[in-house]
Amino acid sequence: MMRGFERKNQLFSLCGLNCGLCPMLLGNHCGGCGNGNQSCKIAKCSLEHDAVVYCFECGLYPCEKYQNIDEYDSFITHRRRKADLEKAQRIGIEQYNHEQKEKVQMLNHLLANFNDGRRKNFFCVAVNLLELPELREIFSQIKANQEHSALSAKKRCSFVAGLFQTVAAQKEIELKLRKKK
Repeated sequence: MMRGFERKNQLFSLCGLNCGLCPMLLGNHCGGCGNGNQSCKIAKCSLEHDAVVYCFECGLYPCEKYQNIDEYDSFITHRRRKADLEKAQRIGIEQYNHEQKEKVQMLNHLLANFNDGRRKNFFCVAVNLLELPELREIFSQIKANQEHSALSAKKRCSFVAGLFQTVAAQKEIELKLRKKK
């Protein structure tokens, strides 16, 4: 247990995970690292270093804890942790959270309208890894192609997933979790 560790920002973690886009949090299966119920070496380190809110605020960042941190995924993609921390540092946490809130709204829309029961992780990974301009373009394509609304639910979900796959392939991004072998 991590007594004394709290996190006010439930969208973005200390270590760079986009918690607002996490399937565990969306399914109410995770209380997050900021509720004192997780044993996390990075949260423990935060407490030892004057309770930094984000690792990039620490003078030792990036430390050895960040070596190979993006190599494998758990239930959420870890691929962009360092890049997202750097982006949050560069544009400011308020602007970063603003962008994350837009991504959370997009994800919620996808899950409510295009999840055939098997695409929750896919959409969580896709919204996490693609940038907002790319996501906005996909949403424009969804809106422009209203004929998909006449398709069966399964085909409609496949159509939308295909839009994500096409954009991801153009960016050389694989939209699946990378498990440790």
